[in-house]
Amino acid sequence: MDGTARQHHVVVGGSAAGIAAALSMRQHGFQGQVTVVEAGGELPYERPPLSKALTEAAPAFARPIVPESVYTEQRVDLRLGTRVLALEPASRAVVLDDGRTLHADRVLLATGVIPLTLSVPGAGLTGVVTLRDARDARVLAARLRRGGPLVVVGGGFIGLEVAAVAREAGLDVTVAELGALPLEGPLGAVLAQRVTDLHRGAGVRLRTGVSVAGFTGSGEVSGVRLTTGEVLAAATVVVGVGVRPDTSLAERAGVRCDRGIVVDQYCRTSEPWILAAGDVTNQPHPLLTARGRIEHWDNAQRQGAVAGAVMAGAPRPHTALPYFYSEQFGMTLQMYGRPCPDDEFVLRRDDPAATDGGFLGFWTRRNTLVAAAGMNRPGDLRAARVLIERRVRVDAPSLASSATDLRALARAPMPSCTPERPVASSAATTPATPGREENQ
Repeated sequence: MDGTARQHHVVVGGSAAGIAAALSMRQHGFQGQVTVVEAGGELPYERPPLSKALTEAAPAFARPIVPESVYTEQRVDLRLGTRVLALEPASRAVVLDDGRTLHADRVLLATGVIPLTLSVPGAGLTGVVTLRDARDARVLAARLRRGGPLVVVGGGFIGLEVAAVAREAGLDVTVAELGALPLEGPLGAVLAQRVTDLHRGAGVRLRTGVSVAGFTGSGEVSGVRLTTGEVLAAATVVVGVGVRPDTSLAERAGVRCDRGIVVDQYCRTSEPWILAAGDVTNQPHPLLTARGRIEHWDNAQRQGAVAGAVMAGAPRPHTALPYFYSEQFGMTLQMYGRPCPDDEFVLRRDDPAATDGGFLGFWTRRNTLVAAAGMNRPGDLRAARVLIERRVRVDAPSLASSATDLRALARAPMPSCTPERPVASSAATTPATPGREENQ
């Protein structure tokens, strides 16, 4: 009999990371019992469509991560509508809200994040909503069907996606953003301006450098009062001002937390019995200069798969390059890697033949490509990913020129040694600063 056959592993959270971990355990030969405990009552579902399908005729807000039959086939005990109240490391017990207690040889925390709200007058009015789960999406979709105006507070990825789908449906839309430009944190000023121009060109109104003083209305929201004194008319308000990691279970179990659950590259926490994966984790990465939380769907799935392999006794580190995508006005924004404030930014000159409004930008550090982002440039970005992962040295003029074939560079064999000659700098040197990211 396999040595793991008598073991029981419990996953807390039916998220992208949690489900990836449960299935990864089976893929790596774990023969014991696998239980996923999910507080929500719906089959675990994909979250990216929540902000992208709001105005569809029959929006699929709860598209399953895998069909229900997979849980049976893979012998995964999925317990929906059940919340974990506590973890007891001394007895290796998982205490549930239905009165039962599970014994677990190992536990994976995939508890995700919680949307931040605004503590201002009127924050409790009907129509002031956040968007985190399928229930939120259904409420918001129903309100959008009633018409606008819509005010989005916060110009992050989710906020801009909501603004885009609402504007495409013909609603009057305003985005209020505290920063100088939406997405300036992750993208830098040059690319953030391109995204801003896309929204303004589609008729979205933007108020930047402002914050919210309160919401007006009687029962139902009717307006958003800015700190400038301006009042924006609103039938619905979406608050997208960031998230906080849900570390409550981990903290009560004595797990080290610091702006998230602190893990190593193998998803191990300070408590040997407990692992963690997904948006909730503060993780290191070999291609990044500092550890941090990466709040994106792709990272959660990949990190969850690593956690599952580790729990199955087939340890491997989490090294997948951070990636995100966002869909706005029929355009796809993608990014690989994460830049630092001191990195050099290089904007690729537009190809004269390109008419789709897309763009491509790069960040280099000591003449080595470390991050790339673009709109409607999937092929080039896939090539850039290879260059980043291989730590390829590419000079700024080459990156700036649309004549440079990135895919050919990515296919080239690795040199036996790294050239030491100086590399010219680009004139476009606006660096991005790391900022809040939302799960896409």
